[in-house]
Amino acid sequence: MRKGFKLVPAIEKCFNMLDLFAKSKNPLGISDISKALGFHKSTVFNILHTLVDIGILENESENKFRFGTKLYLLGKTAGTSSELISSVHPCLDEINQKTKLSAFLGIRSGLRAIILDKVDSAFDIKISSEIGMRIPLLAGAGGKILLAQLSDEEVEDILSRNELKKFTRYSCTNKKKFMEMIRKTRTEGIAIDKEEYIEGIRALAVPVSLKIGNNPVAIWAVGLKRQMEDKDIPVYAELLKEIVKKIETRFSF
Repeated sequence: MRKGFKLVPAIEKCFNMLDLFAKSKNPLGISDISKALGFHKSTVFNILHTLVDIGILENESENKFRFGTKLYLLGKTAGTSSELISSVHPCLDEINQKTKLSAFLGIRSGLRAIILDKVDSAFDIKISSEIGMRIPLLAGAGGKILLAQLSDEEVEDILSRNELKKFTRYSCTNKKKFMEMIRKTRTEGIAIDKEEYIEGIRALAVPVSLKIGNNPVAIWAVGLKRQMEDKDIPVYAELLKEIVKKIETRFSF
C-alpha cells in the first residue's frame, strides 16, 4: 500500500455494487443488493441514488435499478474499448457516404433517446447533434423506432402518463393515431419522420436487435427535406436495413 494512501470505503462499496449489476441479468432493488453484499440498506440507498443523480444508474419501476446511459458515454470516450460503438461507427460512415445524411446510433433511456455516436453530413448546411444529447422519445423517427421495440402495454403506459407535444404543424398529438404509427413502425421495421420533430427536417430510423442493459438500440439518418425526397425513402430504408443486418451478424453468437 502506498504511503499516505487511505482506502475510501464508499468508493469500494460503490464499485462492488456496480460489479453486482454487471453480473445480474435483471434490475436490482435495495434489498437485493443489501442481501447479496451484506451492506446496510441505508448505505445502499444513498449510493444508489447518488449514482442515479449522476446518470450511472437509472431507477426503473418498482424501485428497481439498472445501468444508465452515462456508462456507455464514458465508454465512448475510451474509443475502441466500447465494442458496440467502435463496431457500429464504420456503419454510420457508410450511411453518410452513400446518402450524404447525418447518421446516428442511439438508445432509449426513460423518456429520451440518447445519442451514443454520430457521423455528420459533409454538407455546409447539415443536421448535427452532439454525442450524449437527449432527444424526446415521443418525437421523431429515432423515438418511434425505440418505442416500437417495446410492447403495446409499455407504450400505452408511457402515453397515459405523458402528453404528445406539437413540435411542428406535422406533429401527431392524437394518442390513438400515434399508437397506430408505432404498430405500423414495428410491422414495417422502419420509422419515418417527415418534419414531425423539426420543420424542414426528415429522418429514417431502424431498430438494432441488440440491447445495452435493457435499453433498445437504433440507428437513424437525418437530413434536410431536399436531401430526403419521397422517392429516396424506399432506397434509404433498404440501405439502413442492410447495414443493421451487418451489425447484428457481427454481434450474433
